Amino acid sequence: MDDSAIDDSAIDDSAIDDSADNGTADIATFGDEAPGEEEPVEDLPSEGEPAFRDLGLHPALVEAVEALGYEQPTPIQAAAIPVMLEGGDVLGLAATGTGKTAAFTLPMLHRMATSDRAPDGRPRGLVLVPTRELARQVGRAVRRYGQRLAVRVLEVYGGASIGYQWKQLQRGVDVVVGTPGRVLDHLRRDNVDLGAVEVVVLDEADEMLDMGFQDDLEAILHATPGGHQTALFSATFPPRLVDVARRHLHQPARIEALPSSEQERPDIREVLHVVPRRLKAAALARTLILESPEAALVFCRTRADVDELARLLDAEGTRVEALHGGMGQAERDRVVARLREGTASLVVATDVAARGLDIDRLTHVVNFDVPEVAEQYVHRIGRTGRAGRSGVAITLAEPRDRRRVHAIEALTGRRLPVEPVPSADDLRTARLERLAERVLEAVTADSDALDPYRAVAAELSEALDPVDVAAAALQALAIASGEHQSEVEQIPDEAFAILRRQPGRSRHPRSHGGAGPGSDAGGRPRGGWTRLYISAGRDAGVRPGDLVGAIAGETGLSGRAVGAIRISSGYSLVDVPSTEADRVIRALSRTKIRGRKVKVRRDRAAHGR
Repeated sequence: MDDSAIDDSAIDDSAIDDSADNGTADIATFGDEAPGEEEPVEDLPSEGEPAFRDLGLHPALVEAVEALGYEQPTPIQAAAIPVMLEGGDVLGLAATGTGKTAAFTLPMLHRMATSDRAPDGRPRGLVLVPTRELARQVGRAVRRYGQRLAVRVLEVYGGASIGYQWKQLQRGVDVVVGTPGRVLDHLRRDNVDLGAVEVVVLDEADEMLDMGFQDDLEAILHATPGGHQTALFSATFPPRLVDVARRHLHQPARIEALPSSEQERPDIREVLHVVPRRLKAAALARTLILESPEAALVFCRTRADVDELARLLDAEGTRVEALHGGMGQAERDRVVARLREGTASLVVATDVAARGLDIDRLTHVVNFDVPEVAEQYVHRIGRTGRAGRSGVAITLAEPRDRRRVHAIEALTGRRLPVEPVPSADDLRTARLERLAERVLEAVTADSDALDPYRAVAAELSEALDPVDVAAAALQALAIASGEHQSEVEQIPDEAFAILRRQPGRSRHPRSHGGAGPGSDAGGRPRGGWTRLYISAGRDAGVRPGDLVGAIAGETGLSGRAVGAIRISSGYSLVDVPSTEADRVIRALSRTKIRGRKVKVRRDRAAHGR
């Protein structure tokens, strides 16, 4: 499916503005295809029972679906379509990629094909979705499934001309697919009359509630006639959604199409790295070097985080695009198009900006921040591992994120495997393997293309060791292709390693003062240790990992060489080997901890001066 836009104009995590009045909307009768849109409508498998022609659908719909190459429905389609054909309400728990769009679109179109159109042109079908992009996708699916019918469909969403949409509504439409904000806008302007609606679909209902659309949904549903059929589809079922279902669904058939076993889940490898905040960007850079993703989407919590991370990655030499609600719609469209077309391979985005993205080539999803709500994790990683492909979901957690990680594990029913941040040796090995693959491909792909270089290689090999010649050529290739050591590899591996031991232990094993490595039972430094005073503490957000990471990163000392740590409100105390005390003082005095310069000296109280 195409992914040409998203619906978050002037929005991020709170504000919803769905009433912009520029651009165009999509409206067409079935069969009016936009040029160049040849993607399959949805992932409909070719195995299973029964066949589409056994479900009782109108022959024109069966012919259209089979013409698209599909014969058997997915489990949710096989369960939901008969219920909806009988007029019953449906509550569908279904993840993206299960075929839910066809599950509600086909029976809705069947109703259109087997009864008369409203004489005054009022819509008979209403599909509400959270984003502009999903509205386009569903509208496109309606056209393709119903290509042999003359049903009129209109997508309405923010960022498109409300005047154009009003004109099409006046001409008459059979199905409206839209975002709640724009549909409600049309209702308030008396542009649309929902009094003839027979079928209402709430698609990705949990996402609509997360985006703050609950009041809009209630207002829209109250404008529809009593007795209409309602279908609600959602990947999760939070309590607020339970309330919506109780109010607006009548004895619905509950249908689940969520993975119930490891074999049924998408092929997604999940990884958890536990790192201090100050090293998260470096950990991400190392991970991207190792994984070398074809296409990756990195999630951050806020717009500011997106911009800052994109800036840091760009400074590391990584080509990256930002995507958030503070950008103009046209700019966001271009970023999404580049990701889909392969001209961009890494996008850093907020959750709101990435809603509605459906890109099959996405190989990696990275949670730079652990989602605040566990359900967000499911939505995020569900964007990879599609269309039968494998995917990778990487989460960068701070020690303080332990409860959020546990909530994710409780929701998904599986532990997130904790792995160390890739080491410098890991990166070198991966880099050399990629170079070897490129050379092997060049040798085996087109031997004639090497002819101009053979004479030079032979001449050099006569004068020099052939292995040295090949090694020098590989080095030149590495430099030319960017496969050379980056700054993040210069950070000692130990700076990351200290946090690997945190899961399952006390939250801050060094942070309570008292005895510890380098301290006696009274909390004083033992012989051979020196206690340092650092002028930043709890009030500045300092945590043990920040201090260990700063010392290891700036001096090259192993994290294990750092002794007891005590963090007070306005300062911190750290025990270090006495032989290294002066070097640590000089190093920390030149750097920042939690974004601020600090004063570092020997602690007078501990050493009596």
